[in-house]
Amino acid sequence: MPLGDLIVKFKRDSPEILMEDWIWLIGDDKTPILISTIGDMFLIDGNDKVYWLDVGGGKMTHVANGIQEFEKKLKDINQVNEWFMIDLTTELKLSGKELKEGQVYSYKKLPILGGGYSIDNFEPMDIEIHFCFAGQIHEQIKDLPDGTRIDQIKFI
Repeated sequence: MPLGDLIVKFKRDSPEILMEDWIWLIGDDKTPILISTIGDMFLIDGNDKVYWLDVGGGKMTHVANGIQEFEKKLKDINQVNEWFMIDLTTELKLSGKELKEGQVYSYKKLPILGGGYSIDNFEPMDIEIHFCFAGQIHEQIKDLPDGTRIDQIKFI
């Protein structure tokens, strides 16, 4: 599958909308450079370090020390599969869950809350809503011990 089929276009003129509910994790010094169809974000900071925001796990990982290193990693099929979940993305498309412009595949139930990485746990969703809801949920549960029962989540 070509990389172009694994990423979505986003409004580069207003990236703060996508990041505002994740500032608690990513800080305010990064800019999105790529968004995967599976709803993860890749960001770059002022030192050209590239980071992967794994929305399902609610974590950010440093993945490259510059754009050239990042682009090199995007040619490694194993790395691309880890970041973009090629098989799952293919299954989602084949199941009829096609994305419209401005959408990503979003979790019905985040994995950290017991949702799985299967086609029945994903649905097309507006990019901004996806990042807003997931960021707010992860921020509210970030300090809870594993196994904590969650009775209520509030959205702003």
